[in-house]
Amino acid sequence: MKNKKSSPFRLPSSYTIIFSIIVFIGILTYLIPGIKHATIANVLSAPIIGFGKGVNIILFILIIGGFIKIVNTTKALENAISTIVIKMKGREIFLIPIVMFFISLGGTTYGMAEETLALYPILLGTFLMCGYDVLTGTATILCGTICGVSGSTINPFSIGAAIDAFTSTSGVAVNQALNIMMGGFIWLSSFAVCSFYVMHYAKKVKENPTVSLMTDEEKKNGDIKYRDNDVLKQIPEFTSTAKLTLLLFGLTFLFMIIALVPWKNYDITLFEGWSSALTGKSLGDWGFGDLSLWFLVMAVVIGKVNHMKEKQIVSNFINGAADMVGVALILGVSRGVAVIMSTTDFDKYLLQVGMEALSGIEGGIFTTVSYFLYTGFTFLIPSTSGLAAATIPTLAGLANSLGFRPEVMISIYIGAHFIVGMIPTSGVVMGALSISEIEFSTWLKFFWKPYVFISIVNIIFFSLIVIILK
Repeated sequence: MKNKKSSPFRLPSSYTIIFSIIVFIGILTYLIPGIKHATIANVLSAPIIGFGKGVNIILFILIIGGFIKIVNTTKALENAISTIVIKMKGREIFLIPIVMFFISLGGTTYGMAEETLALYPILLGTFLMCGYDVLTGTATILCGTICGVSGSTINPFSIGAAIDAFTSTSGVAVNQALNIMMGGFIWLSSFAVCSFYVMHYAKKVKENPTVSLMTDEEKKNGDIKYRDNDVLKQIPEFTSTAKLTLLLFGLTFLFMIIALVPWKNYDITLFEGWSSALTGKSLGDWGFGDLSLWFLVMAVVIGKVNHMKEKQIVSNFINGAADMVGVALILGVSRGVAVIMSTTDFDKYLLQVGMEALSGIEGGIFTTVSYFLYTGFTFLIPSTSGLAAATIPTLAGLANSLGFRPEVMISIYIGAHFIVGMIPTSGVVMGALSISEIEFSTWLKFFWKPYVFISIVNIIFFSLIVIILK
């Protein structure tokens, strides 16, 4: 079988795709009555305003790049990964469900999404060492992220935001246990489908690399960026400095998780007060700005532990941040879609259309239409918290007035989030593909099958739930 050449037809760059969507929405404002017409200034400034609104996340990504570069320079992480791969010889396939599960666990509990962008430079080389391709590693991380967030159980940025948005406006109590149950099903079922699918693909690629969906150019770029053919020759010896570096590296990410969990929501006050010394905020109240400070501090600490001079630390940090500039730009530009929608009231128009479409519908048809509505809403507003604030008070209230449980609509809103894997407006997806040097068209060839299967499972599940709870 011949190697895959670059396709004669290629999608434009991620930036062009996203800006084209912004322009298209701007044109639609002149064709739809009742909404504000987008001006040229509105269209051109949308990505810039979006960049400003996402500055905390963008800064976090740049600092993560610097942190990873300093860690990689020490070779401690590379040696640890090669040791794991060597010891798992013949069982490497199990890295896929293990890595995917723990990433999805972060997604379902506290909404880990943008934070996973830090894992790609670390893990992609691991999957290449195992004999797979870069797409396998990308899919493992990205599917884990999407499964977790789409199957949120106690995630405060999706389920929590939706419940709060509904109860604060309606005064109707929500059975959170029911949302946890539905979210748990979506999380575990989508994880099972994705892990099986990625493992099946990885096995085929290892047996016959020519079946990879990646083009020759993508393979070449991935090999240059992430493959090191010398690291698997022997199990490396770890010095005390390398062990301390790995310990600090692990503690950095563990601390990040602890800092992001909203402990107050669970009446846990263990971290109140004393833990605010570094950023002024207690653990559990941190945002991306606080995480940026934390990773910056730990980058310096790890550099000093490895006896790097000041100029070495600064140089490595700047080079690492430079590697992430493309990712940071995509994250900012993708937010321009939400900006043009809110500026023109296009989002309010879509919400009104959704209300009219749902009125008078019963049973399984209600959940099916709701699922597809939220699929469309998510395309334009990928942010779970933003989508909850914009739509849940209205649509969950409508469901309640029609005799349906509002918990079902809340779970549909987040379950339909799985569409983010198919849309160019998701900063997390486009950022991941940018790091991995994978074209959006290649990713679509891979992801469409699990997306369709999981969507069918979700729709059937919600249709049964609404009948049971009626």
